[in-house]
Amino acid sequence: MERLWSPWRLAYVMGTAGPSGCIFCNATGPSPDPTRDALVLIRGRLSFVILNLYPYNNGHLMVAPNRHIASLGAATPDELSEMMRFTRDAEAALGEAYRPEGINMGLNLGRPAGAGIVDHIHIHAVPRWTGDTNFMSVVGGTRVLPEDLQETAQRLRPIFERLVLERH
Repeated sequence: MERLWSPWRLAYVMGTAGPSGCIFCNATGPSPDPTRDALVLIRGRLSFVILNLYPYNNGHLMVAPNRHIASLGAATPDELSEMMRFTRDAEAALGEAYRPEGINMGLNLGRPAGAGIVDHIHIHAVPRWTGDTNFMSVVGGTRVLPEDLQETAQRLRPIFERLVLERH
């Protein structure tokens, strides 16, 4: 019998994961926690791109504004514009780095809609492949992720940096 070892998920499963407060607000400024800063792929003037600490698939990332706002209606036109540019960059970066067959992009507004972080809007980008939901996910309720988050960041960060430079 093979074993899948993923001790990093224990805190998530036990409900003791993560720092207190809003994860996105915590990620907007410098931190003494190098692990947290390592998840940020790129920062803009008004928003940023961050890897999901508990990804659905490798490459699962989120685009969030720096300001703690709960809806698109609360965002300024400049915030919306930068977030959409980063979302477009996410599509390009994930396509280049992972060659997915599809990408789920979306917002979950409110807890009933599936939002884990309710009061700070963010856009998810999740690369998808035919058959990526298998017996482990369906029967075992477990996702198998073959790449460490630090490797994901090393793969995606230079692509985001290049895409932003190409725009300017």
